[in-house]
Amino acid sequence: MMNMNRRDLCVALSSFAAMAAALPAEGQAGAATTAPALPVLSAQRSFPFDQLPVKTGPNGESRTVMHGVLPTGEEVEMHETTLLPGHMPHPPHKHRHSELMLIREGTLEFENDGKPERVGPGGVVFAASNVMHGLKNVGETSANYFVIAIGHE
Repeated sequence: MMNMNRRDLCVALSSFAAMAAALPAEGQAGAATTAPALPVLSAQRSFPFDQLPVKTGPNGESRTVMHGVLPTGEEVEMHETTLLPGHMPHPPHKHRHSELMLIREGTLEFENDGKPERVGPGGVVFAASNVMHGLKNVGETSANYFVIAIGHE
């Protein structure tokens, strides 16, 4: 067995710490090493409404606009949602990234960490990182809004 001095031990421990920091944590969101890299959003472009892919579900529909990483490092995801009256896109939740929701049509109830707030056309909702939030269409017509998620999950 080889004897190690303090210098050799410090070098070895530093190497192990660097390797561990580079590996994703077990069970951590986004830890899958097989996930494809997000595109870098460095070219300007437009997103015509009739070319956005539509995903229909029991609560309404959504259209993906973009998902990638800005050249400055922030992850950005944007989609448009049309929510049926009386519906929620999903139960209240929290996540690591922050979100801006820009209300175009309808009346939504924003659950702001357990406190309901009504928001109508032209209103903006900000859901901060790791704070409980949710949306519900409390109007009599479909509600339409854009979601801009900023940050890594």
